[in-house]
This record gives sequence, structure tokens and C-alpha cells, in this order.
Amino acid sequence: MTYRFHQNVQFDYEIRLALGSAWRQGADVGEVLATAATVADGDGQAWFTAWVELARRVRERADRCASEGRTVSARDGWLRAAEYYGRALAAVDAVADPEQRLGEVFPEHRACFDRFLRVGDPPAEPVSIPYEDTSLPGFLVAPPGARGPLPTLIANNGSDGPITSVWTLLGAPAVARGYRVLLFDGPGQQSMLFERGVPFRPDWEAVITPVVDFLLGRPDVDPRRLALAGVSQAGYWVPRALAFEHRIAAAVADPGVVRVADSWWHNLGPELRGLWESGDREAFDGFLQEGLGQDPALAATWRWRAKPYGIDSPFDLLTEVSRYDVTPVAGRITTPLLITDPDGEHFWPGAARELYDLLPGPKQLVRFTEEEGAHLHCEPMGRALFEQRVFDWLDGRLARAGG
Repeated sequence: MTYRFHQNVQFDYEIRLALGSAWRQGADVGEVLATAATVADGDGQAWFTAWVELARRVRERADRCASEGRTVSARDGWLRAAEYYGRALAAVDAVADPEQRLGEVFPEHRACFDRFLRVGDPPAEPVSIPYEDTSLPGFLVAPPGARGPLPTLIANNGSDGPITSVWTLLGAPAVARGYRVLLFDGPGQQSMLFERGVPFRPDWEAVITPVVDFLLGRPDVDPRRLALAGVSQAGYWVPRALAFEHRIAAAVADPGVVRVADSWWHNLGPELRGLWESGDREAFDGFLQEGLGQDPALAATWRWRAKPYGIDSPFDLLTEVSRYDVTPVAGRITTPLLITDPDGEHFWPGAARELYDLLPGPKQLVRFTEEEGAHLHCEPMGRALFEQRVFDWLDGRLARAGG
């Protein structure tokens, strides 16, 4: 598994995610590999352009299929187009006038995904979840022939992934197993960030508790079989919420995350961390900004990852990210929690085991190995194996919870 699709580590990973999504019809392998080949040595601008062009071609074909009454072809095409737009956005901060391009492409991405959901069997239900003085947008997706209260999965996205990823990684396999699934954007995520300007918050229980309140007010949700699963940075969101919200019967963190800031310091190194810990804000910002100025690709990645926090100063940003630490509240978690631990975890190496050791309640640590082809962050190319292990565990937990 040493083959590389792109010299840029992030772009290589994005290609793996796209290939893995083919398991749930989120991409076509040939389309992905053909596009990857054209940008194998390209920069962020080339990446963005290639994936947007692919997405638009696929969307146009889907629109034609819809106009001809070919609903299945249209639905499949809209999902693939949404996925490809999502991959393009990973490089939006590397292009000229990134905010303008984001404002153009993100609505196209979401329009395709919304069309995909609205022609499902049954059509997904758009929902608006009361949240403080506003609301969180989402969709409830049910399996075909759904009747009565069903087990329901809250699918929690991570830091910057498109909603298509949380659908193919969590939503689609849950619906296939008879769950209702709630897809939603929380603070700092996708439409809440790009269209409303609402940033992340560390106290994620303030997000999940309103979501639980909303779901438990519905007659089609079984209150005894409510699950929460999260991908990527949601490996922090999920345990943080569980420390305070105890109406959830079982949960999954893919992977386990203890301190979100570890993924930043892993790349910045001990010298910069020491400068930050000294409290010299001016020196830290100057040093880091000088380095980013010499590496446009790194600067683009920094802007993309920093965007959900809404903070410009690198010193202030890392001060804020350091608040995202589950250690002080982990002892309050009593909900059964499955934690994935993939080989080659490059954002939070070792965190899955650390989180597991912190938990006082029922817990399961599940390895995914390179030998199985299911390694790396969120097991991008081991989706069948992930679904089998994780959802079999979740099914068993919810069956016990339902009596």
C-alpha cells in the first residue's frame, strides 16, 4: 500500500477518500483515477480546476437524465458530482480569490447533494434544528419502507470534510441497516461556516443536546435506540458531548481524539511549540507567517484548517484550539463508546488508545491495519471492513438498549 496518487500528502489522502466512497456510490473509480492522473504533479489551482470541471460534467449529465425522467441515473450522478465538488474545495484556499470561488462552488456542491437526497426512496426530509437563537440545517434520511420508531444515528461531521463524506462514511451504511440518519451542519461546519459565518466551539454538548432534544420530540425516533457517530475531528466532538449528554445509547469515535491541538503541533514541531508556550505572541506570529510566506501550499492548507475557527492570529488560533481537550471531562462518560484505531493515523497518532484508557465506562477499541488495507485516518479505502466491524457492534449495543 505504498503507492502514492499525489505528491501532496493532503491531495493523496483526498483521492483515497474519493476512491473509498465508491463503495457507497459516492464516486466512480475510473473518474477518480483519470482525474487524479491529470493532477498528479499539479498545484492547488490545478487540483481545484480539475475536480470542479469533473463535477460540472457529471452534474450536467445528471440534470439531463432528470429531464428525461431517468431518476436513478440522475440521483447517482448528483451524488458523484457533490463528492467531486467536495474534493475540489480542499484546495480552494490555493486559488486566486478563494472567497469568490468558495461562494461559487460550495452552493453547487450542496445543490447536487440536496437533489440526491430529495429523490431518494423515500425522499430525505429537510429539517431545521432549534439551536440557541438560530437553527442548524439538516436532513433526516430513512430506509425504504420505514415504519414506526426506528433506531436513529446522529452522523457528526469533522472539521472540514464535505457532507458527502459523512454520508458515505456513516449515513449510507446506517440507512442500509435500517436506521434513520440525521445529517446536520454544526457550528464551523460547511453551510454554518460558509453561509452564516458561525465558527467552531469546544463545548460540543451545546450542539448535541439540542439535536437530541429535537430527535426525541419526533414519534418516528426510538428514544431508547439513539446513537451518535463522528468522523475525523468528531473523534473529539463525540466524547466531549457524551460527557454531558447521557440520553445516547451507544456512540462511535472514528478515530479517538483527546487533544485537537496535537494534530497541529505534530506538523509544527517542538521549537514552535516552545515559542508559543513562552507567550510571545508577536514573535510566534511573525516566525510562523514568515514560514507560511515561503511555502504557498502549506499556507493554503493552514488557511483551510484555520477557517472554521475564525481567528487570524496563529498564536490566538492555537490558544483557542488548545481548549479542545477532552481530558478534564472524560471521567464523566458512561455511554458505551467504540473507538477506531487505524494504522498510520497521521493527525492524532496514539490518541485512540489514550482516549480508551481515559474512559471509565463500557468501551471498545477496534484496530484497522495496513495489512487489511484499512489503515490511515478514517480508513479511507477499507470501508466494507469498517462497516462490518463498527455497525455490527452498534447493532448489538442498540439491540440491548431497546430491550
